[in-house]
Amino acid sequence: MPNPNAGDYDVLTFDCYGTLIDWGAGIVGHLQPLLLERDAHVIDDFLLEFFAQTEPVVQQDGVAYADVLREVLRRLGDRLAFSPTEAMLDAFAESAGAWEPFRDTVEALARLGDSVDLAIVSNVDNAIFERTAAKLGAEFKHVITAEDVGTYKPDPRMFDAARQALDGARVLHVAQSLYHDIAPAASLGLDTVWIQRGNNAARRVSASPTWTFESLAAFTDAFVGTTAGEN
Repeated sequence: MPNPNAGDYDVLTFDCYGTLIDWGAGIVGHLQPLLLERDAHVIDDFLLEFFAQTEPVVQQDGVAYADVLREVLRRLGDRLAFSPTEAMLDAFAESAGAWEPFRDTVEALARLGDSVDLAIVSNVDNAIFERTAAKLGAEFKHVITAEDVGTYKPDPRMFDAARQALDGARVLHVAQSLYHDIAPAASLGLDTVWIQRGNNAARRVSASPTWTFESLAAFTDAFVGTTAGEN
């Protein structure tokens, strides 16, 4: 299949945490020191899998994402036989806004933003994303968050809200999570790009993205290259 062509789309919508922001490293980097202080020794993959399985269950309660993170840590404590203090719970919730971008994110967004509009469709609170946005260095035409919509991906209402906000624009959705993004977006007829990030804290499901790339940089090279007639 030919590469995705910027001339065929008006807007790139992005998942943020896991696609632009290295949420796996952020989760592990925050939790491992806390666990070691309590003599709880687990491998990184255990933490990522626990997060992947627990986060969607907590989200069904309809609480704010900061409270989702607090509850995930509380349940992790139950699993590993310790009781997180309120300060620990708050610190984990606060940490999300400090998680760092992947190495290729900032440059890729700058290059892509020269060709099409950029938008965010993210499972977080607005306050968390505001802190993250300062790290991304990009102008987003629209930001659709779980707080705005009142639900979490993979609920298709997140993508319906994005399409409504974008008002008929030709949309290509870019994400690393098959569970949260690629499967529901594809089911609604959206073209999708799966970025195969490692260090994943999302549930594993089957999905059929329109295109697959090993990194955001590789996608950007393909997408921007086609804008100059390089097919």
